[in-house]
Amino acid sequence: MIDVLKQSWALLLGILLLMVGNGMQGTLLGIRGEIEGIDTFHMSLVMSAYFAGFLFGSRMVPGMIARVGHVRVFAALGSLISAVLILYAAAPNWYAWTALRLLIGFCFSGVYITAESWLNASSTNATRGRALSAYMIMQMVGITAAQFLLNVGDPAGWFLFVIPSVLVSIAFTPILLSASPAPRFDTIERMSFARLFRASPLGCVGIFLMGGIFSALFAMASVWGTSVGLGVREISSFVAAIYIGGLVAQYPIGWLSDRMDRRVLILALSALGAVAMFAVVALDPPFGVILFAGALMGGVANPLYSLLLAYTNDFLELSDMPAASAGLMFINGVGAVTGPILTGWLMGATGSNGFFLFLGVLSAGLAGYAGWRMTRRPSVPPEETGAFAVLSPAATTLAVELALEAAQEDTPEPSAP
Repeated sequence: MIDVLKQSWALLLGILLLMVGNGMQGTLLGIRGEIEGIDTFHMSLVMSAYFAGFLFGSRMVPGMIARVGHVRVFAALGSLISAVLILYAAAPNWYAWTALRLLIGFCFSGVYITAESWLNASSTNATRGRALSAYMIMQMVGITAAQFLLNVGDPAGWFLFVIPSVLVSIAFTPILLSASPAPRFDTIERMSFARLFRASPLGCVGIFLMGGIFSALFAMASVWGTSVGLGVREISSFVAAIYIGGLVAQYPIGWLSDRMDRRVLILALSALGAVAMFAVVALDPPFGVILFAGALMGGVANPLYSLLLAYTNDFLELSDMPAASAGLMFINGVGAVTGPILTGWLMGATGSNGFFLFLGVLSAGLAGYAGWRMTRRPSVPPEETGAFAVLSPAATTLAVELALEAAQEDTPEPSAP
């Protein structure tokens, strides 16, 4: 790990600061929206716009990089992110925020793609797996730390919008001034959705549902918090608990996934998430229990995403994995765009508990579909499955490809009978 830090410290520091900025803006808008009198459904449109921009950016940014290069794209998108974070406070209405969230989602997608390609170029075959792990940890730590920074100012003012803008501006300095050369960027071929679905129906359906779960969980948590009258401290603690749960659960679930039928694990985790969410709806527990339920749901959602990718790759040749990952990322993105909108509609129809109800329904749907698929196809023996790669649902296609390659390299060859 020391070698990784020596090679990539500037990039990892920049990513940490970027994620603090990104983590602050998502939660802060949910809180400020209540202050500005924006209703739940319109806030769901605002939150959904980020994922639409992210999805659009994942398709467009590679072409931009090919035309003008990594450095120019990175600097231009970083400047736009910094500007958008200030403009939120200058135009506090849902029309402007929707447009700005669309733009910032596009920009963050491009920044992640560029940063991940730099990380790949600065790593060797021996250090790539550790570098990607450090990268994912920096992402989660940055977003978690952002929640506690929300308590240093008044969400009705400017100050909390200035902090992420400054941090994002500073984040690009160590990266752009480092001596690392701009990497070569290769576009990834696409796989048809029909072929991808034939390879793994559970992977496709599961990734779509996880897109909805992830976007609802992370974009609408603060909107839910304001709707039930929580203060900034409680809301930031709830969002932080979701991320901490996701970070802690990845590795033990990854260990299990390499030693048992992955469909059983998918079913069990989905069912656990559904039970936790339905319990919150039915029991109306105190905030401490809700905090635990949030951590539990985060601990289900993040590993399930990685688990579904690993399961899909069990039915693919190594050469097909990058193209399949690109297709799965698109499916996930479509699900992510719809998640906040449907959550906002359900909250409007049933009350604030619609947030947990939506998460519970999607989790139960995934558990049910996983159980049905177990009757349609024999299991893959654990010794014949590919490696589990720890990934964030916000990772781009490039990060997924690199993580899967590193995981495959770290997987020992089965011994001869």
